[in-house]
Order: sequence, then C-alpha cells, then structure tokens
Amino acid sequence: MARKKISILFFLVCFAPLVWGQTDTIQKKKLADKLVETSVKTNDSISKIQKSDSIHFHSPKKATIYSAILPGLGQAYNRKYWKIPVIYGLGGLLTYFVVDNNRQYVNYKNAFKVRLDDNPDTVDPYVNVYSDDDLRVLKNYYRRNRDLAYIGMGVTYVLNIIDAAVDAHLFYFDVSDDLTLRAEPSVSPVINNTAFAGVRLTLQLK
Repeated sequence: MARKKISILFFLVCFAPLVWGQTDTIQKKKLADKLVETSVKTNDSISKIQKSDSIHFHSPKKATIYSAILPGLGQAYNRKYWKIPVIYGLGGLLTYFVVDNNRQYVNYKNAFKVRLDDNPDTVDPYVNVYSDDDLRVLKNYYRRNRDLAYIGMGVTYVLNIIDAAVDAHLFYFDVSDDLTLRAEPSVSPVINNTAFAGVRLTLQLK
C-alpha cells in the first residue's frame, strides 16, 4: 500500500508540471487569438468610419465643378435647392433680352443699310418715319443692350460657380440661433506715454 502511494506521488511530481504547462499554453493561445480577433474588429470599425467620413465629406471642389458643368447643379449638391429657380429665372430673363435686342438690332441695321444703298429696288420700311441718324441711334442702342445682356449672362454664370463654392466651404459652419452680435465698451490703455486712454466700442460675435 505504501508503495502504491509512493508511485502516485512520484507520478504527480513528474507529470503535473507538464499538464499545467500545456494547459497554460492553451490558455495563452486562446488569449492571443482573442486579442488578434479584437484588433481585427477594431481596425475594421476604424476603416469603416474613415470610409464613411470620406464618402459623406462635403467637397467644395465638387460643388465648384458641378456648377461649372451645369449651373444650379452645385447648389443642388449643397442642398440649396431654392437657388436653382433663381439662377434659371435670371438666366431665362437675360436670354430673352439677348434674343429681343438682337432682333431689333438686326432689323434697324438692315433698315440703315437699305437707306444708304441708293438702290430703287429695295424698300425702306422706315421712310418718312426715322431719319438716318435715328436709324443709327436705334441700331447702336439695341446692339449695346444685347451686349450688356450677354455680359449679364456671363456674370450670372460666374456668380453661380462662386456661390456654390462659398456655400460648400460654409456647409459645416454653425449658423444656429445661438449666434449673437454684442457691442461692449472698452478702455484703451496708455502704452509708453504714446497713446491716450480712451473709450472704444468693441463688437463680439458669439
């Protein structure tokens, strides 16, 4: 019986460290696997957040290019939809002025040419109505108005691009009702006896 107990004790002394070591190795491996899995999930989450931020980031460059390609498209990208009918309404009005003034200009230009060609076969539609100087003035008047309408169309196009770019830059700017402009009086200090102390008004935007 004593020999049997000694054998069991000898077995425990010899093989117990091996079993415990193996168990400890398995636990360490499980812990390492868990840490790797957690790290992978964290990296995936960070990557998804970065991708989401890059996808939804409001780009002033895109707004500018969109408005340059098609007026009003940058305003739609900025979600300022009410500006689109304003742009196209102004553009349509200027287009009407261009067409109408150009029609009148061509009409009086041709009449002026007929007046000066000394050809009896041509019919002067404004004989005894307008003098030569009147036809010249009318021709130049409608040509100038047409050219001004063209300039207005160009200015509207450029302002459309500038407006889209500015709105895109201010897309994340806080324009809540908490913004206030406050005037506060302050006293100017005397520095090295070169300035006189005085009261001034300071504007603060909060």
